[in-house]
Formats: sequence, C-alpha cells, structure tokens
Amino acid sequence: MHAFDVLGDPVRRRILELLADGERAAGEVGAVVQQEFGISQPAVSQHLRVLRDNGFATVRADGARRIYTVDPAPLREVDEWLERYRRFWNQRLDALSTELARGRRGRRTRDGAGAGAAGTTPGQAAPDQTASSP
Repeated sequence: MHAFDVLGDPVRRRILELLADGERAAGEVGAVVQQEFGISQPAVSQHLRVLRDNGFATVRADGARRIYTVDPAPLREVDEWLERYRRFWNQRLDALSTELARGRRGRRTRDGAGAGAAGTTPGQAAPDQTASSP
C-alpha cells in the first residue's frame, strides 16, 4: 500500500495523531477512535493493522495489552517526497507574512501619526469603532 493510501484515511491519520503524543495501548486508541468516528473495535483494529503492516506504527506486548508507537521512518519518506513541492506553499506563506507586516505598519501609521486617541484630532469625535477596516 502506498503511503498516501495509508495516510488518506481520516481514521488512520487520527490514530497517528494520538500516537504522536507517545505510545498508547490499543484499547485506549480504540476508545477514542470509536467515540470520534462511531466505528467498531474490530474496525479500529483493522486500521491499526494497516498502520503496522505499512510501517507507520510499531507494537509491543505489555502483558495482555498491545502498546502502539509511531514509527517515524515512513513519515520522513513522505516529508522528503513533499520537499520538492514545498516551494508552492512556502512562497504563499512568505507573501502572506509580508502582507501582514504591511498591514501592521499601515495601522500603526494611521493610529499613531500625530493624531489623538483612535486617530482623532482634538475636538473631533472618535470614528465608529464597529466599522471593519479592509
């Protein structure tokens, strides 16, 4: 199974989120997933098996309990594959950061450049604070 087939399922992604916080017993994972997704315990077990069989999780016995942990190796492989595409969203995030900084500078200029409180001059009423700014 391809990594994106494994990660394409929201239940498996949620299980990985739970395991990312540290190892967990299968029963604990099952209880959360059953409640959130309304699926049966055997269905949760099947998702855990897919994660284990495809290398995304490891399991160890602790008495009668089965303890699951994330195996980061396949996630690193996905991250490496995605590297060539990061430029598409990094450029947009950089542009967003620039626009946010530009907006903050504009507000400081409007709000504090030689005017009284809230951009008013002495004797002038404050502007309507309920109006939204662009």
